[in-house]
Amino acid sequence: MKAVILCGGKGTRLGEHGRSVPKALIRIGGQPIIWHLLSIYAHFGITDSVLCLGYLGDEIKAYFASIEHPWSIEFVDTGQETNTGGRLKRVEQLLAGETDFCVTYGDGLADIDIDRLVDFHRRHGKAASVTAVHPHSNFGLMDVDERGTIVRFREKPILKEWINGGFFVFDQRIFDVLDDDCVLEKAPFEALSRQGQMMAFKHEGFWKCMDTFKDNLEFEQLWADGAPWRVW
Repeated sequence: MKAVILCGGKGTRLGEHGRSVPKALIRIGGQPIIWHLLSIYAHFGITDSVLCLGYLGDEIKAYFASIEHPWSIEFVDTGQETNTGGRLKRVEQLLAGETDFCVTYGDGLADIDIDRLVDFHRRHGKAASVTAVHPHSNFGLMDVDERGTIVRFREKPILKEWINGGFFVFDQRIFDVLDDDCVLEKAPFEALSRQGQMMAFKHEGFWKCMDTFKDNLEFEQLWADGAPWRVW
């Protein structure tokens, strides 16, 4: 089984940090986030990966050329400005021999059980499995009673709603709804959901993405506190 990692985008919300370094190479605990991702998959026996490169992709290739690592990696330049679905479409031939395969973004980490996710996908038999996670609120919330009295502050609590946390499993039918530059999360996912071909794998554990420089600082603190995504 292969893991495809979408790591070609620009880290625009990371400021100067994201302009000078590809997002996948931003470090947590001394290692790039892509290293952490590959380590998660390898823990579950998935050591063959396809990296969909774009912005500063040569730097990602140079990083892996400079270290010893246990993974088999295929690097594919999928374009500087290509959208997520287009990047996946452009590596279709590299996945032709795979009944199903994992896909994730290059900026999110979780203590997800990949074995359980893959087993879930194979048991339901649909085209796509999407890991659903509970996000943290971007703002602190106030609980206010009927008289207007503030009874409690909750600092950026975990919300009850589900969002797309990445960590997908797809079968070959995913390519029927992709084109060369589509946004994976828009028309393709909407089409599969209308067809009843998507299932949510509900993950209640740790999940976090690196969207801003503040997230990078929070990841560093989480690493110092024990790295809750470190399943290996």
